[in-house]
Amino acid sequence: MHKENLVKMANNISAFFQAEPDHAVAVQGMVDHLHKFWEPRMRRQIIAHLQAGGEGLSPLACDAVAVLRDEQQKNAA
Repeated sequence: MHKENLVKMANNISAFFQAEPDHAVAVQGMVDHLHKFWEPRMRRQIIAHLQAGGEGLSPLACDAVAVLRDEQQKNAA
């Protein structure tokens, strides 16, 4: 999938969770959504995009993808 589409989808998800007043709850909600509805390949691609600078990702999306990245690194160790 093209990174532009992944960024757009991630930002749409973050827009939904942005209404949550507790940032940590919003981040975890987005992480849970990405685990449930995105296939592993999509998650790897959005993590790679974040590691390349994360251009276009909203702050909430960046935080959620960073959690995914940290989980991935922890599971690889």
